[in-house]
Amino acid sequence: MEKRSFQRMGRDASVIGLGAWQLGADWGDVTEEDAHATLAAAVDEGVTFIDTADVYGDGRSEQIIGTFLEDQGRKGRTDITVATKMGRRMAQEPANYSLDNFRAWTDRSRTNLGVDTLDLVQLHCPPTPVFDMDATYDALDTLVQEKRIAAYGVSVEKADEALAAIARPGTASVQIILNALRLKPLEQVLPAAREAGVGVIARVPLASGLLSGRYDEQTKFADDDHRNYNRHGEAFDVGETFSGVDYQTGLDAVRRLRPLVREGETMAQFALRWVVDQPGVTVVIPGARNPEQARANAAVGSRPPLNPEVLNAVRRTYDELVRPQVHDRW
Repeated sequence: MEKRSFQRMGRDASVIGLGAWQLGADWGDVTEEDAHATLAAAVDEGVTFIDTADVYGDGRSEQIIGTFLEDQGRKGRTDITVATKMGRRMAQEPANYSLDNFRAWTDRSRTNLGVDTLDLVQLHCPPTPVFDMDATYDALDTLVQEKRIAAYGVSVEKADEALAAIARPGTASVQIILNALRLKPLEQVLPAAREAGVGVIARVPLASGLLSGRYDEQTKFADDDHRNYNRHGEAFDVGETFSGVDYQTGLDAVRRLRPLVREGETMAQFALRWVVDQPGVTVVIPGARNPEQARANAAVGSRPPLNPEVLNAVRRTYDELVRPQVHDRW
């Protein structure tokens, strides 16, 4: 498994990580036993970066990860980085992003994960004004000084939010949606992060599963699956569901991309490799609901890069089908 550096954290991470939203909620039911098996499969295949959030299952995802690491005897070791996120359990108002709330939120996550110091805490897509407030970064710096957290970053919806955070000297990472149906971060965000030494965590790499190639017009999603209840942004930013792309347009794009998939490779692995090949990406965090998915994702970390002709074909598909829907929104 290839590893890349979070320069400002002084840590390396496997280029393929594990997104743990599925282990908490909003993707249908995943039992704790299945969640532990999925985590074990990922770690056994060389994954050293796990991303979660305090809002995933209202702490369930964090708790499952904490229990897993305890059972594995890995808690407190530096070979695995657990990144969590905070801020979505309260009303999305800039005034709520205060030092007192940061302390309370991180204390809860420390309890859930069973650690004294959190490896990496990210603001979880806060309101845009939060990214420009000096008080935000002063409070985060205080958490580092108090050893509640080792480092901090941000998770963003928009490229401009990422650029604002990258300009701050204490920001260790930026998490942003990046996949073959969401190319805007390639223009400014990834080059700025590389220049500043800020790690880039690429999320939603399969566009909520669209880029797995397993869905069609007849696919049905469970009532408690965000791909059913958030298609138009009813619960949170619509860009988090299918990357904001109209479902039918997404299917059309996937059908155009499918012939590019190499022999012995799945559509999902192709899509993950595309993300890995973008200069400036530190780690990509696909989710997995079972060990088989976790192993297949991890295998991408040792696959060869895609050739330039394929990368250009992805760009053409995006420009012709997807760009009008998403490029100017995020």
